[in-house]
Amino acid sequence: MHDLVIRNGKIVDGTGAPAFTGDIAIDDGVITSAGGKAGAARREIDATGLVVAPGWVDIHTHYDGQVTWDPYLSPSSWHGVTTLVMGNCGVGFAPVQRGQEEFLIGLMEGVEDIPGTALSEGIKWNWESFPEYMDAIEKMKRVLDVGAQMPHGSLRTYVMGDRGAHNEEATPDDIAKMAALVRDALKAGALGFTTSRTMLHRAKNKELVPGTFASEAELLGIGRAMGDVGHGVFEMASDMVGADATMEWMIKLSTETGLPITFAMAQTDNDPTAFRRVLDRVRKYNAEGAHLVPQIPGRPTGMLMGLESSLHPFITHPAYKEIAHMPIDERVAKMREPETRARILADQPGVKDRMTTYFVTNFDKYFALGDPPNYEPKREDSIAARAQREGKTSQELTYEMMLQRNGRELLYAPFANYSDYNFDALREMLLDPITALGLSDGGAHCGLICDCSMPTYLLTHWVRDRSRGERLPIEFVVKRQTSDTAKFYGLHDRGVLAPGMKADVNVIDLAGLKLHPPQMVFDLPAGGRRLIQRADGYKYTVVSGEVTFQDGKPTEAMPGKLIRGPQPAPTASA
Repeated sequence: MHDLVIRNGKIVDGTGAPAFTGDIAIDDGVITSAGGKAGAARREIDATGLVVAPGWVDIHTHYDGQVTWDPYLSPSSWHGVTTLVMGNCGVGFAPVQRGQEEFLIGLMEGVEDIPGTALSEGIKWNWESFPEYMDAIEKMKRVLDVGAQMPHGSLRTYVMGDRGAHNEEATPDDIAKMAALVRDALKAGALGFTTSRTMLHRAKNKELVPGTFASEAELLGIGRAMGDVGHGVFEMASDMVGADATMEWMIKLSTETGLPITFAMAQTDNDPTAFRRVLDRVRKYNAEGAHLVPQIPGRPTGMLMGLESSLHPFITHPAYKEIAHMPIDERVAKMREPETRARILADQPGVKDRMTTYFVTNFDKYFALGDPPNYEPKREDSIAARAQREGKTSQELTYEMMLQRNGRELLYAPFANYSDYNFDALREMLLDPITALGLSDGGAHCGLICDCSMPTYLLTHWVRDRSRGERLPIEFVVKRQTSDTAKFYGLHDRGVLAPGMKADVNVIDLAGLKLHPPQMVFDLPAGGRRLIQRADGYKYTVVSGEVTFQDGKPTEAMPGKLIRGPQPAPTASA
């Protein structure tokens, strides 16, 4: 008698092989058969007409704070994610010296737009070292599995104090101490080390993240410590300029240690074909012994502009700032008054830095998001194009649209991977086997971006609905976010529906799979805001053989575990 049998489903097993129909049998949290006809079970799920796939493995999230208070780690768990990796981009909350807590909160708030008040209230800080942090999160029950990485920002601050926080150069002694702590973290089960080397990542006080200008000696010293342990991914956010542009230190480190180095890659408007040159160089270096992995998303990185968002076109206008403190309904009523409207529209953005000015004035890349959300709109659907057709200014049309739905309307502003107003470049990146699928940023950018629904979107848009270019086979899309992402982090026990593998499964009504528009809610500790996005169509999500969600609703089962280090593939006997 099996514990659970999922019968008659269309099995997309995560290997990329053609889908087949059959049963999945599960016992003691492990798959015992996949395909054919399974025997009787204590519980059976009829998956006739449904897709049966492995649980999604999301390798780029920022739940480092939320993991300490939220057993559901939503919204990611709502979208079939059964394993997630956090601690990306060099920011996190361990190790920590007493008195450094607010500094680390300010880093996370500035870089990842997670409300500092929520982090201050939600995090209990019952750790100092990174292994102690892992012990603390391991004690909590949760619905999915979590892997952690050691962040450079907290490590540097812990070892060097203010010198590290303010990006002073590390001494050989500093590097040795950091390397030792990274070694300890990996031995305790950390899955990698992460750093930030981009000018975009700044703390709440506008200072760059600790480690932004780390020397080659510092990076190699830490990376060699990872090599000593023999596992771990070296992840970074980078502008790919200076030493990063040549990739010399990355080539040296990955060749010497054999460990992968992954960095975010995107198509940018200032050089829309640069990503191809990066891919060509990576392919060349990897053929010579390096292990470099560009990390890409499944849709453009898109800001959601609204009156409750962290950024929108009028947020720096002096006349708007006069009313910005008002509750949303009062603010909307005020904005509808002709005098207020005229004053706000007559203003100019009160901001000096070039990047923010670009974001709040680039109406060529502003779109109505719609319901269902349209993340691949046409050029002629932009607010700039529509305003011209309607005989209005872009600011006037934007103002009108933002007041829709009682001021809760969200405008979509893709700022990367949308130079050509289509997904053709993204498709090219997705199809390239040297890339890794990531960058959902689950748990982060609470007031501006909501890309944690990306696993669902890969099925609704890329597999089923895309009309402005070629779609992708479901077998390929499932493999990209299951076995590919799992193996990249050394998790060889999951991501494939096969005997001996961990029983993490999604049972999906592909025809009925639907993404709802994102919405702003205020359910974080201290009433903190965050953007969420829900989906219909996940009939069942299973983690370690236990049903955690049924028809989108939690079952209260909490089988999730902390992942400690790489996980071996099952043996033939198992």
